Amino acid sequence: MIFQLKGKFQHYPWGGRYFIPHFLKLTEVVDQPYAEYWLGAHPAASATIKFGEQWLPLADVIKQAPELLGERSRQQFGDNLPYLLKILDIKQPLSIQLHPNKAQAEYGFNQENRQGIPLEDVRRIYKDRNHKPEMMIALSDFWLLHGFKSITAIQACLAKYPSTSALAKSLVEKSLAVVYAEIMHADQTQLASWLRPIIEQRRADYLADKLKLSDPDYWLLYMTDDLAADAPLDAGLMCFYLFNIVHLKKGEGIYQAANLPHAYLRGQSIELMANSDNVIRGGLTTKWVDIPALLQAVDYRPVRPQIIAAYRDDKTVDQNFYLYPTPQAKDFALQRLTIRQLVENRFVTDSASMLLVMKGSLYIDLGNTSFHLNQGDAVFISADSHVELIGENDGYAIIASLP
Repeated sequence: MIFQLKGKFQHYPWGGRYFIPHFLKLTEVVDQPYAEYWLGAHPAASATIKFGEQWLPLADVIKQAPELLGERSRQQFGDNLPYLLKILDIKQPLSIQLHPNKAQAEYGFNQENRQGIPLEDVRRIYKDRNHKPEMMIALSDFWLLHGFKSITAIQACLAKYPSTSALAKSLVEKSLAVVYAEIMHADQTQLASWLRPIIEQRRADYLADKLKLSDPDYWLLYMTDDLAADAPLDAGLMCFYLFNIVHLKKGEGIYQAANLPHAYLRGQSIELMANSDNVIRGGLTTKWVDIPALLQAVDYRPVRPQIIAAYRDDKTVDQNFYLYPTPQAKDFALQRLTIRQLVENRFVTDSASMLLVMKGSLYIDLGNTSFHLNQGDAVFISADSHVELIGENDGYAIIASLP
């Protein structure tokens, strides 16, 4: 079966105002940022599907008819849609953050329940019992922080300035975990002694637009440009010097494993993740920050960022399906379908899938049900479906499903 699908908006303050409304061709918009567009069944913001003549929350429909998920999905993940698809428009950098693994999420969720912290409380970290690995595909030039750099790279970065050279030397005698904890617990006097000299030294270059976005100094100046000279500094600013700064071009992807520290800085993207809203934040945000929880969960291992390109999926009969490999992820798989005018493709699935047209248009046919889908249109495809996808105008679509 095929059902028309509509997502839910998240109006977070870091979001842009134009990309998502323009992508979806909205005729009515609210005077708020459109940060995220969720397509999934998470209780925090379930999408809706047209079931008969009514638009109903996808989560409710799955609860009433879990067979839509398919037997394999139900055996692995119970009667829940295992993934969540999002469109993001990032105008201002997001928080320094990570997502817990499965064991941490289950323990944290139960512990916060025992403590009596309501799900809607700002102090609540664990909104559900699930982990949250993520696959992200850039829809524009996209910048992010992604895991710790190597110790030698961190030392070289910190040694550039007299104000942070002692930190660089401390990594000879101390572990990264110890130094990072000292940084994240630093008081305002210490943070100012590290960062104010760099801000003063590089301000002229920043104002003259001479700093590259790959330079941590750029992001430090960008985040502090409007601050008064005596304004408090956020310990998260030091992460620009500790984490990899990664640039993705349109169509390139990157995988964020559980416990990997990261922050999205600028750009538009697609995200496919396990069905969770668990975030442990460490700075650069007005939301609840829990430094002890971050330090306990963070993966300190140095990361060499692996940029992921889609490759032709040999499992499909047709040649227009491309897969973004995420071998660590058991909860989701992300495919790109190239849409070509009048070219037919067949999509076969044994588990529930979602298709979102990113550009162009296509005709989707299941025999007894069919739709014309344009840019921004989405459908929910139930398990054990064999659908025909016929291109109308050139473009591409994203398909979320189980691996």
